[in-house]
Amino acid sequence: MFTLSSLPRIPLADWIDQFVDWLTVSFGGVFNGIASGVESFVDEIVQGLGFVPPVMLTVIFAALVWLISKRGIALFTLIGFFIIDYLGYWDAMLQTLALVVTSVLISVIIGIPVGIWGSQKKTVRRVVTPILDLMQTMPAFVYLLPAIFFFNIGVVPGVVASVIFAMPPTIRMTILGIQQVPEDLIEATEAFGSTTSQRLFKVQLPLATKTILAGINQSIMLALSMVVIASMVGAPGLGEEVYRAVTQLQTGTGVETGLAIVIIAIVLDRVTQNIKLKKSRGNA
Repeated sequence: MFTLSSLPRIPLADWIDQFVDWLTVSFGGVFNGIASGVESFVDEIVQGLGFVPPVMLTVIFAALVWLISKRGIALFTLIGFFIIDYLGYWDAMLQTLALVVTSVLISVIIGIPVGIWGSQKKTVRRVVTPILDLMQTMPAFVYLLPAIFFFNIGVVPGVVASVIFAMPPTIRMTILGIQQVPEDLIEATEAFGSTTSQRLFKVQLPLATKTILAGINQSIMLALSMVVIASMVGAPGLGEEVYRAVTQLQTGTGVETGLAIVIIAIVLDRVTQNIKLKKSRGNA
C-alpha cells in the first residue's frame, strides 16, 4: 500500500543543521562580538541601578513616574517596588529590567526604521509582512534554539529571543501609523514643495507617534513575557526564580516572583500608555 512515508525523505533537518554550523564557523567572531556587547550593556545597567540603595532608587522611580504619568501610578510604583524589595527579589528585578530594557531598545532601534522603510516601499512591505507573521506565530521556545547555537547560554540568547519575539508590533504599528496619515495632508506638503524627508519627519512621524508608541507598549509587554522562557537558557532575573520554583514545586516562591513580575508589568504598561496619551494630546 502506497503511503507518503514510503517516498524518499528530504533531509531538511540535516540541511538546517549544516547551515547553522556554517554560520557558526564563518561568523563566529561576529556573534562573539555581539554577545560581548549585549552582555556588557546588560551588566552596565544592572551595576548602575544596583549602585543606588533600593529605597532611594524606588523613590527615584516613583518620582519619574509622577513626572511623566499620574500620581496614582507613581504611588503604585512606590508601594509595588517596596514590596519587591521586602520579598527579597530586588536584585532579580534589576536583572529583569535590564533584560527588558535591552530587548526593547534593540527592537525599537531596528523596528522603527524597518517600519518606516516598509511604509514607503510596497515591495519591502510585501517581504516584511510574511516574515513578521512567521515571527509572531512561531512558538517562543523555537527562538531559543538558534540563539543557543550562536551565543551559548546566558543572558544574551535570552535577549536575542526576546528581541525576535517583541519586535513585530513595533514594525507593524510604525507601518500602520504612517499609512494612516490623511492623504490630504500628504498632498498639501507636496503642494508646498516638501521633500520626502521633510514630509516624513515633520508630518508623518509626528502624526503617527500615538500608533508607534502603542506598538512599543506591546513590545515591552512581549519582552517582559519572555523572561521566564529566557531563564531556561540561563538568563538571570525573576524568570529564573519562577523556573526554579516550578521545577522544585515551590508554590510560595512561584507566587511571590509572579507577583513581582505582575507589578513590573503593570507599572511599565500604565506608564507607557500614559506617555502615549500625553503625546497624542500634544499632537492634537
